[in-house]
Amino acid sequence: MSYKKISSQTSKNDDIRPNKLLGQNWLRDKNVLKKIIAAANLTKSDTVLEVGPGEGILTQALAQSAGRVVAVEKDPALTAQLKIKFTNSKNVEIIEDDILSFLRKQESRAWIPGQTRDDKSFFLIKYKVVANIPYYLTSHLIRLLLESNNPPQDIILMIQKEVAQRICACPPKMSLLAVSVQFYAQPKIIASVSKNSFWPKPKVDSAIIQITPHSISHPERSEGSLIDSSPEFIPHSDAGAQNDKINNERFFSVLRAGFSHPRKQLLNNLSAGLKIPRDKINETLRAAGLKPNQRAETLSVADWIKITDLFFN
Repeated sequence: MSYKKISSQTSKNDDIRPNKLLGQNWLRDKNVLKKIIAAANLTKSDTVLEVGPGEGILTQALAQSAGRVVAVEKDPALTAQLKIKFTNSKNVEIIEDDILSFLRKQESRAWIPGQTRDDKSFFLIKYKVVANIPYYLTSHLIRLLLESNNPPQDIILMIQKEVAQRICACPPKMSLLAVSVQFYAQPKIIASVSKNSFWPKPKVDSAIIQITPHSISHPERSEGSLIDSSPEFIPHSDAGAQNDKINNERFFSVLRAGFSHPRKQLLNNLSAGLKIPRDKINETLRAAGLKPNQRAETLSVADWIKITDLFFN
């Protein structure tokens, strides 16, 4: 695949510049672009959802490899420019919308299929998500994608490096974010990306992260299971075969209780959070092969699944 050189200049329209309020930082490194495309492993049978296409640099590369690209842009000025740029690209669809709103509409099936693409009336089936997203979107976007009844087959995102590392944590450095993501998917960091690869230059480095759902047949989902308040959000392989047996609402109620005070012992957190006597918590933890004085950060996804199973079954 050939890539046109990514210009270090702004768009021909001087009014079209990265919007700081929308967290826009445009990619300027074609080698990073190649890594994103390679990680997505696209074919002409793939549909790709791109979040925040900006100038359309990544969009153009995606269109060369995928059969269909649906690019959702919140900025009206950029949307207008993108529609002009891709007028003759039959496999690219530009939609002006907030991505979180777009995904919720997809989930509720609020649009009627069969209308024109400008009506935003179609639904994505068997799709991948590939995007360079604003940092502030990370937790909510991943949450909606993984909890969806129609989750993507794969997710390739450019996010803040520190957040990517937290998502990919393992015991004894787990967090509510890490366990939440790992319950649904297997993530890995593809590459670190210098802040010098973007314009304007952000304050921190980024990373390309791949988040692959365990399967399209997900465990029972319930509203509000991932954590809204987390500023950021892989299961390890032992969790993937087990989480389809666990009720989401119960799992996340146990998880929230366990992480309610991260520096305190599990025994205290679970007893207070679940309103269960300490002796019962102590018995359950020991039955799961855990110590009551352990902290939540030392448990794997499989440990949380085991605890939930013992509490409720």
